[in-house]
Amino acid sequence: MDFADDGRVDIPNEIPMLPVRDVVVFPYMILPLFVARDSSIKAVDDALASDRLVFLSAQKDLSEENPSQDSIYEIGTVAMIMRMRKLPDGRVKILVQGLVKAKIEKYLQTHPFFRVHVQKIEEAVDVKESAIEIEALMRIVKENLEKIISLGKVLSPDILMILEDITDPGRLADLIASNLGLKVEESQSIMSIADPFVRLKRVNENLSRELELLDVQARIQTQAKEEINRTQREYYLREQMRAIKSELGDSDHRVEEMNELEDRLTKAKMPLEVDMEARKQLRRLEQMHPDAAEASIVRTYIDWLLDTPWSRATKDNLDLNKALEVLNGDHYGLDKIKERIVEFLAVRKLKKVMRGPILCFLGPPGVGKTSLGRSIAKAMGRKFVRVSLGGLRDEAEIRGHRRTYVGAMPGRIIQGLKQAGTNNPVFMLDELDKIGADFRGDPASALLEVLDPEQNYSFRDHYLNLPYDLSNVFFVATANLIDPIPSALKDRLEVISLSGYSEEEKMDISKRFLIPKQIQENGLSDETIKFEPDAVKMVIGQYTRESGLRNLERQIGGVCRKVARKVAEGNDNKHSITPEKVVEFLGPPVYIPETEWLDPTIGVATGLAWTPYGGEVLRVEASVIKGQGRLTLTGQLGDVMKESATAALTYIRARSKELGVDDSVFSKMDIHIHVPAGAIPKDGPSAGITMCTALLSAFLKRPVKSGVAMTGEITLNGRVLPIGGLKEKVLAAARAQMSTIIIPEKNERDLIDIPEQIKKHVRFVIASDVSEVLKEALEVNASKGVGNGKPRKGLSRQAKNPTRRRDLSV
Repeated sequence: MDFADDGRVDIPNEIPMLPVRDVVVFPYMILPLFVARDSSIKAVDDALASDRLVFLSAQKDLSEENPSQDSIYEIGTVAMIMRMRKLPDGRVKILVQGLVKAKIEKYLQTHPFFRVHVQKIEEAVDVKESAIEIEALMRIVKENLEKIISLGKVLSPDILMILEDITDPGRLADLIASNLGLKVEESQSIMSIADPFVRLKRVNENLSRELELLDVQARIQTQAKEEINRTQREYYLREQMRAIKSELGDSDHRVEEMNELEDRLTKAKMPLEVDMEARKQLRRLEQMHPDAAEASIVRTYIDWLLDTPWSRATKDNLDLNKALEVLNGDHYGLDKIKERIVEFLAVRKLKKVMRGPILCFLGPPGVGKTSLGRSIAKAMGRKFVRVSLGGLRDEAEIRGHRRTYVGAMPGRIIQGLKQAGTNNPVFMLDELDKIGADFRGDPASALLEVLDPEQNYSFRDHYLNLPYDLSNVFFVATANLIDPIPSALKDRLEVISLSGYSEEEKMDISKRFLIPKQIQENGLSDETIKFEPDAVKMVIGQYTRESGLRNLERQIGGVCRKVARKVAEGNDNKHSITPEKVVEFLGPPVYIPETEWLDPTIGVATGLAWTPYGGEVLRVEASVIKGQGRLTLTGQLGDVMKESATAALTYIRARSKELGVDDSVFSKMDIHIHVPAGAIPKDGPSAGITMCTALLSAFLKRPVKSGVAMTGEITLNGRVLPIGGLKEKVLAAARAQMSTIIIPEKNERDLIDIPEQIKKHVRFVIASDVSEVLKEALEVNASKGVGNGKPRKGLSRQAKNPTRRRDLSV
């Protein structure tokens, strides 16, 4: 090893390089390094074999295992390996001392280890600042370092002694920077500054920032310590006050609280198992310190046990006539549901102990399912609780959370019973068909136990974890569709269908309920507004088309608001609402009159469809044109409906002679069946006889009779099979003022559900075979032409209304 005349080491230009992670080595710095990479170990061996010198440079990316030339800083430190030791795990531990800074000029080799050509970096000798400025900055740096050490910064204990002997600003900056524990990027930027004074200023900036951080840290620690001391002092004083009060004979607030809970436990009249658990938890609470974290959890649990109505119940109103009077006063029609409630009260009157029924009101929106639950509670003299299940996805919403979770609560069933304050309320589960399921569980499955009379007498909520008797609760569920409800849950429900209201029923409901309600809500009175029957009928027929009453009430409310504005402007005269006024207030009718429904038309038959929101009337059009016997189906028809069209065509072809159809038509003509409203998907088998009628009308050039609607599934043998949703379909036909409705023979039993007002105006034709349908539907005389009939009054169809897009099931 060569030494210069002044005792310094002579640094060669070519030297092995060692990439260093997590640290930047400064000159005069002595530190141990653990070397694990093969290339680095070979570099150490090469240095030890020659002059023990190695170039140490930091990596830019600390996580890179095999750094490239671009990921190593150019400026580093030439260091001497003072000691080397091989460890049992294959690593090498070396003790190095930084000598001088150097810069990589170029890489001589990268394999099997780095060897670089370096250029020594000399410290700047000509410093622009005066000696006084340098001395002042050095004093400031030393004072800041002493302050940092006094605030608790852990540094080498000998650093202050070494600082006293240093007069070179560059060396002072390097020494402090190497001991501050800065990030690699910050240390490397300091090392790269050639001017000693500028480098020392940068170090002083880091010292000032570290001083501020330590000052804030000390202040936070002092505040935390003061808070702890204050809490301990308050606890000590509180215990002293308790002891003094005990000596003086004064009452203890905690003892009073425990005594109050004990009294409430006695009055609660809980079941034996629940009472034992409540007293066990109360004893635990007495032994806990009031400030303990678990004390609030146990206290909340005891409060839930006490607030849950284990034995509190309301007395049922068993006067059947009065109950029926209440039901009739709140709702028009709905005879099946009212009859079921009266039956329950009758049995309850004869048998004191019985399980509550579990009903499900199924029907389109706006028919009064939810409000009917309140009327049931009112008629029975029970409390009413409503829980909306729409969009529910967490099973814990039904069964509750375990008490081990933060913020745990019972499920909605127990919460509803606490809200009611009795164990036998009318409990409405609204929108049962809109329950979802995800990773948090399936709430519908959690309802299986709740809605099963054979199981719910011992329902266990996860929070309470005690059996609760739900058999006294009168559960009422509501749904728009039955299909989304799981079959196991559906089996536990007594489903009662609400099909909707006829025009006469809507007139009566409007007169008795909707109009008085909207008059009151809009600040009017009977002296300022009067609805004429023709106006109400116009609103029902030409401004709404629904099974329920929501849109009807909305339109009546719109008329009342228009009148309210006139009254507020000073027009106090009585306003009579006539059809002309309805058009003035609500604008042009949404559902305009249509004259084609009753016109005898060739190839066009009227069918009936069912939707979740009520019945619909739809037309089936058939056309025969020259071609090659192809069948085209349009109108967004589903697979089942397409199969019905094929079955109808096959029936006609099989009986062409009996029906009077020329066989050559099937090979020389193309057949096109279209169902208008092509943007709306349609499916279902019950349009079979409608398609057959339209096809035969097109083949024979005989128009379909006016005012005839039909529904029924067709077979290849010509049988007419039963369909579903008859009441909804009949109501839709009545709204369209059909005079004749053809239905399957096996649906004759369903006519009992049709309102008497409709039976007076509509003729029902019972058909068991397609021949009976065709005989009733087709005109005998074909000379009437197509669509030449005069328009009929009072007929309506739905105008284009994109907001009422829905799937049709026919």
